[in-house]
Amino acid sequence: MKDVHAAASTGFSRYSGNYEQGRPDYPAALQDWLRHALGIAPGTAVLDLGAGTGKFTRLLSALAPQLTAVEPVAAMRAQFTEHLAQVPVLDGTAQQIPVADASQQVLVCAQAFHWFADSAALAEMHRVLAPGGRLGLVWNVRDESVDWVARITEIITPYEGDTPRFHTGRWRNAFDGRWFSAPQLSTLPHVHVGSPQTVILERLRSVSFIAALPQAEQDKVMGQLQALIDSHPALKGRDSIAFPYQTQAYVCQRLA
Repeated sequence: MKDVHAAASTGFSRYSGNYEQGRPDYPAALQDWLRHALGIAPGTAVLDLGAGTGKFTRLLSALAPQLTAVEPVAAMRAQFTEHLAQVPVLDGTAQQIPVADASQQVLVCAQAFHWFADSAALAEMHRVLAPGGRLGLVWNVRDESVDWVARITEIITPYEGDTPRFHTGRWRNAFDGRWFSAPQLSTLPHVHVGSPQTVILERLRSVSFIAALPQAEQDKVMGQLQALIDSHPALKGRDSIAFPYQTQAYVCQRLA
């Protein structure tokens, strides 16, 4: 799949259902940021790029009736349509966005920008945004100040390989002053409440580079995570847990 990393095309195609089930939604308080930082109102034309199964799109759809989604992975688009049949979802990539020049006022990437953080993608986003347009970048980030969350990171990190990741900060290198202003950060606390099976096992199974592993290796990772659930005092024997996150939201202005 051109312009799509192999870990994304394989992992997200294979486990799109796990992505929908295991990934956290976004805090309701983020709607205020969408209104005030990005300027989204009922008449605003908004593009959700790398929309996945539509988890973030659902939050947007309550604010922006003029909403279009773009997602390159067919299995993710199928999940999206099941949940958001009223929102058009187009096959496209960040380097080839299938909408007209200056047709959008806001473009948002949730849990996605690190996959395509390069000058070509930013130039294409600049093309589709009207003058004065805004770019929003959003990630739910695991709160590794909690010891068992840090242990999860230790378990999965050896499998990253060359997969683009938010935590490396390399995505910032694309902002060289040509197309957009430097990203300005707002941070919100967030938790994903549910069974350990859902918020740990299904969540981590949906990570691209874990989902793309051969089954035996994936089973090994899941076994390590299950051992953590079975042994850690904050997790052991619990029907429901609160997985702590920070939601990090960045706004960038389109430059003339």
